[in-house]
Amino acid sequence: MRVALTVWDGRISPVFDVCREALIVSVEKGVVVALSREIVDPVNALLKIQRLVELEVETLICGAISEPLHRELTSRGVRVVGFVAGEIEAVMKAFVAGRLPAPELSMPGCCTRQRRFHGGRELSAGRARGQGWRRKGR
Repeated sequence: MRVALTVWDGRISPVFDVCREALIVSVEKGVVVALSREIVDPVNALLKIQRLVELEVETLICGAISEPLHRELTSRGVRVVGFVAGEIEAVMKAFVAGRLPAPELSMPGCCTRQRRFHGGRELSAGRARGQGWRRKGR
């Protein structure tokens, strides 16, 4: 499996849309077998996505991500684990161990809920499954 982690100053980049660098991790049977750093286009988001697809990335781990880019990645078969924060090594270890998302590695205010978007409004994962609207913090 190939995983991309967006990188900024040794941590997960806070916003995928403007990130410049990704750590590409190859994982086999729960073990990291290869690492490489790749520059991804910070100006053209579609070229950034195309580069991740060319690198055969199956999962993207990132901070915040806009709805259009999230949709584009998932339509191309890339699983997105968004709203992650923390040191790259800690995030990578948690992912390999199957512990993402995790409260201690989530962006402030995000808990472990994966966010979904609807018409510019952010929905909780429960709402995305048809369980009703929820306000942040409830």
